[in-house]
Amino acid sequence: MLKGIDTRLNADVLYALRAMGHGDVLVVADTNFPSDSVARDTVLGELVRMDNLTAAEAVAAILSVMPLDTFVHDFAARMEVVGAADDVPPVQAEVQQEIDKAEGRHRAMVGIERFDFYKRAREAYVVVQTGERRFYGCFLLRKGVIPPEG
Repeated sequence: MLKGIDTRLNADVLYALRAMGHGDVLVVADTNFPSDSVARDTVLGELVRMDNLTAAEAVAAILSVMPLDTFVHDFAARMEVVGAADDVPPVQAEVQQEIDKAEGRHRAMVGIERFDFYKRAREAYVVVQTGERRFYGCFLLRKGVIPPEG
């Protein structure tokens, strides 16, 4: 155990988060996402898991230690619902709430078409597969910076 670290963050996730740099992208994937095959194409090259957590629980844990990028509009993205791009299912609304909590303000996620999402996921730093079973529980989070003290 470590003090001050969310217990939902396992060693593999912490390693990946620490290794990422400003602008690198992390994929939070649901159980239906082709996580293993996509992860092989990422920078890390292997799948990292946060089993038994919903997407919102995983995002809350990740954002407890990782800042989101403040310089870009696509700091966080969600996979759009096929045929209904503007729909925001409950799983996505829950993740948006966790982002808002972490940011201390509302910053809306951008929507990404399904096949473009897969393409971007393959270019990411790492894929984190959760235990989320609801459809469209897939997100991209872009790492920001931690400013110097003082």
